[in-house]
Amino acid sequence: MAYILNIETATKNCSVTLAKDGEILVCLEMAEEGYSHAEKLHVFFEQALQQAGLAFQDLNAIAVSQGPGSYTGLRIGVSAAKGLCYALNIPLLAIDTLETLARQLTVTEGKIIPMIDARRMEVFTAVFDSSYSRLRATEAEIIETTTYDTLEGTLHLVGDGAAKCKAVLNDPRFIYHDAIVYPSAREMSRISFEKYQKSDTVDVAYFEPFYLKDFVMTTKPKKS
Repeated sequence: MAYILNIETATKNCSVTLAKDGEILVCLEMAEEGYSHAEKLHVFFEQALQQAGLAFQDLNAIAVSQGPGSYTGLRIGVSAAKGLCYALNIPLLAIDTLETLARQLTVTEGKIIPMIDARRMEVFTAVFDSSYSRLRATEAEIIETTTYDTLEGTLHLVGDGAAKCKAVLNDPRFIYHDAIVYPSAREMSRISFEKYQKSDTVDVAYFEPFYLKDFVMTTKPKKS
C-alpha cells in the first residue's frame, strides 16, 4: 500500500491530490490569475490529509510536476516537495508536466499536442500518440504554419498555449480541445504510483525543475 501526495504547480493551476495505490482519495485545486500557489499549497496539503483521515507520517512518497512551465510556480512546488521529503525521509518522484496535460485527453487515433503558454507565439510543447508514448521531445516552440507539417493524421491540441495558435494552425486536421487548459495533479496519481513501484525516484538534494528556458526578470518602465 502506498500513499502518495501529488503536487502540480507548473501553471496557474495549483493542484494537489492524495492517492492510494494510484487511486485518488482527495483532489484540491484552484486556478487564479495571481498565482496564489505559495498561499494555497500548504493549506491544500493539510486539507487533503485531513479529508483522507491521514497524517504526514502516513505518506510513502511525494510526487511533483517537474516542468516545463512557470519558473515561479515550479520553484514553489519543488521547494515544498523537497521540504516534505527531507522532513519525512521519503522518496521524491518527478512527473513530466506535458505528459500530465496530455493524459487529460482520451482519443483512439491521432496525436496529442499539449501546449503550455510561454510568450508571444511560443509554447512549451511535445507530441504524444494516443497511448501517451512520446513522439517528439519537449521543446520551446515558436508556432508557425509549417510547425507540424511532418506529422500525419489528426492533431489534438490541449492546454493554455493552444488557443493562441488557432489563427496559425487552422487546417481541419487540427482539433482544439478548449476545455483542457491546465495540467492537474489528477493525472499525476497513476503515473507517480507506477514510478514508485519501479523505484524511479530523483535525488532530493540535487533535483531541479525542468525550466526549459532561462528565467528572465522583467521590470515595468519608469514613468517620465
